Amino acid sequence: MSRKATYLIAGAIFVTAALLGLSRQSLFAGNPAQAQSSETYRQLNLFGEIFERILADYVDEVDEATLIQAAIAGMVQSLDPHSSYLPPDAFMDMQFTTRGEFGGLGIEVTQQNGVVTVVSPIDDTPAARAGIMAGDKIIRIDGESIEGMSLNEAVNLMRGPPNTPITLTISREGVEPFDVPLVRELIRDQTVRAQAFDNVGYVRLKQFSETTTRDMQDAILRLRTEIGPDNLQGFIIDLRSNPGGLLDQSVTVADAFIEQGEILSTRGRSTQDTRRYNARAGDILEGIPIIVLVNGGSASASEIVAGALQDQHRATIVGTLSFGKGSVQTIIPLTPGDGALRLTTARYYTPSGRSIQAVGIEPDIIVEQVLPPELAERVAQLPALAEATLPGHLTIENGGAERQASLSYVPANPDDDTQLQFALRLIRGEEQNTAFPASALTPAPVTP
Repeated sequence: MSRKATYLIAGAIFVTAALLGLSRQSLFAGNPAQAQSSETYRQLNLFGEIFERILADYVDEVDEATLIQAAIAGMVQSLDPHSSYLPPDAFMDMQFTTRGEFGGLGIEVTQQNGVVTVVSPIDDTPAARAGIMAGDKIIRIDGESIEGMSLNEAVNLMRGPPNTPITLTISREGVEPFDVPLVRELIRDQTVRAQAFDNVGYVRLKQFSETTTRDMQDAILRLRTEIGPDNLQGFIIDLRSNPGGLLDQSVTVADAFIEQGEILSTRGRSTQDTRRYNARAGDILEGIPIIVLVNGGSASASEIVAGALQDQHRATIVGTLSFGKGSVQTIIPLTPGDGALRLTTARYYTPSGRSIQAVGIEPDIIVEQVLPPELAERVAQLPALAEATLPGHLTIENGGAERQASLSYVPANPDDDTQLQFALRLIRGEEQNTAFPASALTPAPVTP
């Protein structure tokens, strides 16, 4: 075996020994702990042997750092679907996302038939000022084709430091493809969208970033003024297809509507991961009825909010079964330049003490979203996605039945939104709802 491999194995053994609390001397002194860990050292030797073989014999030359990063990523991903190693670039991107701001162009994009397509430009951003429109297809970035590129790869190319130039080539129906030169700016992600439906306030939360609670409170106060306190019949908080985000933001969002009592608790192996979060006095809506909309894409922080408002009898939950992610991840920064570790460190529990891991939040009133025929046919061919369908997910405590996935589609047109229209009728008293809060309701399927 080469000297390189010998050094690698020795280093790995001493690192593992440190993690296990063993001293260098105990490795060679017949210490009982050494015997207990002999299998660990054998596996580390195996790792070193395979590493050396790949470096020496793989058909193409392999970068050692890349190979080690891949091994680290594989080790962490084997734990559960939500633990991961974040290389420096991914760690930086995650920080931008949770801060709710990033250097970019100000367009929301999706991928349709493999083509990056504009959903909408954000007001007063480089994309909006340049005249980019919903439905535009982005076919090249800085002259390079992005055909076959994933959506995330394309988005990463469009993001970058503020004040840096970029050129998009746009394909628009009825005209020849054309170039749009742009300069990136600091873009604030709009995680909150609000509007009034006559006398009902509506707030949709897209995710939970550092600004979500503040933006939500501002939106609610603005709508209360617009509608008028004496005319306001109720509020709809839309958490559908919200994948989650920051734990502390889910707590403060729920706290905004709850006068007192528990919001959630977390329990982990470490005492620092076991804690209870309680509401502070004050309800921004002062008891005004609330409907919370959820679906199969409502996960993590969204489920924390829905579970707290449901258990504290502050809102009626309407829609379909949520995703079922009942775990908490901690971001652990590593040595500067080495990225971070995203590690599952606790399970969380709603105020009633229930874990929703691989189960989800079951609405008080189940309302299925009606799909247009062409979309219904396509959705029927897709595999169901929920926490319970993810390989390696944390199991339910004390056994129990895992729940299947539900639909996560939200129509762009409110008139086509079955769940939203039902919630509006419910608040206006046009659908039977014997009383607010949710505890007065008997969950039952509803045919829209």
